[in-house]
Amino acid sequence: MTTTAVPESTLADTVLARLTEVYPRAGDPFRAQEMIAYMKGVAPFLGIRTPERRALSRSVLDGLPAPAESDCTALALRCFALPEREYHYFAVDYLRRHVRRCSSAFLPVARTLVTTVSWWDTVDHLAAHVVGGLVAADPALGDVMDEWIADDDLWVARTALLHQLRFKTATDADRLFAHCLLRSGHPDFFVRKAIGWSLREYAKTAPDEVRAFVAQNGSRLSPLSVREALKNL
Repeated sequence: MTTTAVPESTLADTVLARLTEVYPRAGDPFRAQEMIAYMKGVAPFLGIRTPERRALSRSVLDGLPAPAESDCTALALRCFALPEREYHYFAVDYLRRHVRRCSSAFLPVARTLVTTVSWWDTVDHLAAHVVGGLVAADPALGDVMDEWIADDDLWVARTALLHQLRFKTATDADRLFAHCLLRSGHPDFFVRKAIGWSLREYAKTAPDEVRAFVAQNGSRLSPLSVREALKNL
């Protein structure tokens, strides 16, 4: 896991003080155990369902100003340093909302979050909405995605595969296809699934291109990746 310094932030101080008061009071120990089991024990949970958690989050943020990039960094890193998963979800939701306030320099922070208590429930949102948002704003960051796709950490590679999920006609198809082929032999389910998912999503915009890619390269892709890619075609 990459280590990123936590900047000083009065806004983050305020949010964390409110958050760590409000969230635990709403927790349900029985529901927490169900959530832990569903998420394969990746982290402890307070036991707050998503609609209730988001309503609480709105109350926590009520009356507070929009953040600067340093506030986003401090808040996200401090939330991810807390054990319970709901705090991580809060940080991801917050970054999704404010990613346009972050510059390209935020990408190493996003990588730190991707590699902290990694599981699909946070990584996929970070990939599509945070990392993807940063790359959309600064296409030069695509070169960094070319580094991430080759990373030994499967969640970093998955992020590179999924960062264009919401790009539609702005998708860099050459990069997408190259990334899929580069990791086509990866043995892990989450990488193979991400290959198929990224292709399936692009197929909504360019179905003929995805069909042709799979027809030409199907023998190099796992059956799972092919099945996912062609699911809606």
